[in-house]
Amino acid sequence: MQTQTIIENVQPYVSTIVTAAAGVLTAFVLGGLNKLKTKVNVWLEARTTAAQREVIHKIAGEGFAFAQTAFKEAGGERKLQEALQYASLTLTSQGIAVSQVELRSAIEKAYLEYKSKIKTVLATEAQPSEEATQAAAKEAVSSLAAQVTAILSQATGTDSTASTAPRTPQDTVPSPQANVSGVAEE
Repeated sequence: MQTQTIIENVQPYVSTIVTAAAGVLTAFVLGGLNKLKTKVNVWLEARTTAAQREVIHKIAGEGFAFAQTAFKEAGGERKLQEALQYASLTLTSQGIAVSQVELRSAIEKAYLEYKSKIKTVLATEAQPSEEATQAAAKEAVSSLAAQVTAILSQATGTDSTASTAPRTPQDTVPSPQANVSGVAEE
């Protein structure tokens, strides 16, 4: 009987300890879930903002292209205003709210990217072709070799006019060989 009275006396304490432990464990789990929820929300907001920024830049590029082609004769400020109007209306129709400053900066970025592409294309077109460069290099090397040969022949006193002329493939064809009877065979 004595063990039963000890159990009856200890049972309220054990129940209190178990309840407290369960409460602490629940608090940790809820705290972790709350922290996870906060991180997920921040990540979703960042992804949404990044996706919206991508759409904004795409539409700003479209606005720039529209103004550049539809208003060719207009000045830069008029083109900018047309691009701003196009982009603003398009973004509003898609439910994306953006400030005029942010929209203008996106259109300016599209303009700068366009200008850098144009400069790259013009620089590429201005460069000579690889074949032309190689032909010019071969000509320069051939001319240099002829000049070096002429200088060396002057220094040694030998006549080099025959050796300075470039050799053609016809010059390198072997001459016909004579047979024993003295008749040439090809």
